[in-house]
This record gives sequence, C-alpha cells and structure tokens, in this order.
Amino acid sequence: MFNLLIVKVDYKYCDYLRKFDYRVSYNKDQKELRPFVGILFQIESMEYFAPLTSPKPKHLKMRNTIDFLRINNGIWGAINFNNMIPVTKNNYKIIDLNKKHKAKKDIQYQELLNNQYVWLNEHKSEIMNKANKLYQKYKDNKLPKNIKDRCCNYLLLEESCLKYNTMPV
Repeated sequence: MFNLLIVKVDYKYCDYLRKFDYRVSYNKDQKELRPFVGILFQIESMEYFAPLTSPKPKHLKMRNTIDFLRINNGIWGAINFNNMIPVTKNNYKIIDLNKKHKAKKDIQYQELLNNQYVWLNEHKSEIMNKANKLYQKYKDNKLPKNIKDRCCNYLLLEESCLKYNTMPV
C-alpha cells in the first residue's frame, strides 16, 4: 500500500483555480508555500490533495466532522477536506522530509511535518474514506447547506484542473 505524501502545490496553479472558486486556499508568503497533504489520493478519476493547517489552540477543542480532521487530536494541526483540490503531478512538488535545516524555526517546522507524516500514514484509510465520503455527498448534493457552502466546488475545479494542465506553456 502507498504512503501519503506531504507536498507543496504550485501557487500559480492555486491562483488559477481561485479564479473559479474563492474557497481555494491561499499559499502563505512567497518563501514557504503552504504544504498540502496528500497521497495523491484518488477520487474517481482525479488525484486530490487536502490542505494541512498548522496547530492552533482552537483545534484542541474542535471536533472532527465530515470535512475536518484533527491530526493527533489537534496537537499537530488538522486537515481541511472542504478545501481539497484536484491536482496532477505537474501541480506539486514532494517536500523532502529528510532535508537538514539550520534555523530553529525551520527545524521545528520540519519536526511538525515529520510528526504529521507519521500520523497521517497511520490513519490513511480513515483519511481516504473521509475524503471520498465528502466528495460523494457533495457530488450527489447530499451535504447540509452549511457544509456544502464551505466546500470547494470539486466538479468545477476538476474541469479547471484539466484545462490548466492542457494549456500551452
């Protein structure tokens, strides 16, 4: 069985998708783009990634829902399935979790990513089931309005993804 990967999604691709859906997450500052979690998990015929969010005090109190999953009870952040986006291998780069860093901030961030990576792979079937269930309910129009309203438009983004990845460079 495959492992989930922690990747960086190209900010230009996210900017493109945001033209079609404002809910597509922004990448943080220019230097360190926001990582997205994924195994490139398959939903029907598309690969998908769901953004990670860094740990916040509120995560410790929040509960898991159909579109949100706390990583290690929120200690290591969470996954926002509502903001998952379709990708192809042209749209991301795998983060090297073995890269050596010198700055304390970078070392701490790397440690967080490594902890998330281990936890995510220990819970990969739960993650994939959650992603597939949310997608199916979205597609079948069976989500409560408040949840559907905070989800990306997966079907529109799939069309946009295919167009983006077939455009001439």
